[in-house]
Amino acid sequence: MILHCMKKTTWEERKDKECWGRRNINNGGFIHCSTIEYFWRVAVNFASVEDDLVLLCIDEDKLNAEVRYEDSDNCGRAYPHIYGLVNNDAVVKVLPFLRNEDGTWRKNPEFAGIQDK
Repeated sequence: MILHCMKKTTWEERKDKECWGRRNINNGGFIHCSTIEYFWRVAVNFASVEDDLVLLCIDEDKLNAEVRYEDSDNCGRAYPHIYGLVNNDAVVKVLPFLRNEDGTWRKNPEFAGIQDK
């Protein structure tokens, strides 16, 4: 399973569509995602976003688009990038982006058994 974070309002617009992600692809060439183990490393990028956020839990095996694990920043870690639209039947769960008082992500209880890397 891989994660994609987005504004809750954006998800509300997309959740009933067959596929989504064209804006993401037009802006960056692919749709950025993370593994659960690495999400704590990218979650800081969302700390200043005041809107409600959600985490889309995407089953890679159900995606119609290609997923490539790439280390675009040469940080020694490969992150999943989706090269194509996300078919909504690959989104198996939508979770709230939980926050601490300082706005940083608080690990969702559903991920408690998954060790951060």
